[in-house]
Parts: sequence; structure tokens; C-alpha cells
Amino acid sequence: MASNRVFNFGPVALTNTLTTNILNGAVTSLAGVVGFTATQPYIVIRHIRISNKTGSAATFSLWKNGTGANTAGSEVIGTALSVAANSAYDWYGQMRFDSADFLVGGSGTATALTIMGEGEIGFS
Repeated sequence: MASNRVFNFGPVALTNTLTTNILNGAVTSLAGVVGFTATQPYIVIRHIRISNKTGSAATFSLWKNGTGANTAGSEVIGTALSVAANSAYDWYGQMRFDSADFLVGGSGTATALTIMGEGEIGFS
């Protein structure tokens, strides 16, 4: 993993549409120099922070799934997890996303919560 690069994403306001694509690492064009075959990158998320900027508690849900999908069994962080007013929720771990994987989710209250995170991006 020495060749991986650190990256950050967000902050992005979470809407009340729970099928919103938040993060995906796919590259749409892998054209490269002659004799070299480029590969899709992968992302390893190590930290996600959900911040509540309002004076009321708000909930969020996140899935690791295909584009715009939040099917049962693919929940990864929070299922209507409440974030206290003017507070934040931090998740730490190691979650890999290949080119077909999307971080999908949203909030129970439109734009009350923002998401940001960091991790690594690399090539297989």
C-alpha cells in the first residue's frame, strides 16, 4: 500500500433523498500510453464525519451498494442514526470501494447534516 495516496472528500450536505450517490472512485476513461493497460482505482475509507449544524437532532443512513441503491443488507454506517444538535458523529475503520461500489445515503432532514471523510486511493 506504499503507492496509495491520501485523499479527502466533502464536505457535502446530505439531502433527504436516501439514494444519493455520495462517493465512487470509478474513472470514466482509462486511455493511456501505448503498451500500458490502466486499471480502475480503489478507495479505502478510513474516517467519515457527519456534522449536524442545526439546533435539532437529525438522522442519517449510509449504504455500500451500486449507484443510487440502498437495498436491505447493504447498510454500512447508521440506519437512521441520530446526530445530536450542534454535534458530530465520527466513524473510523477500513472500508474498500472498488469501481462498481458507491457510498449511498442521506439524511432524515434535508441539509441539516454534512458528510466529509478521508482515506486512500490506489490501483489494483
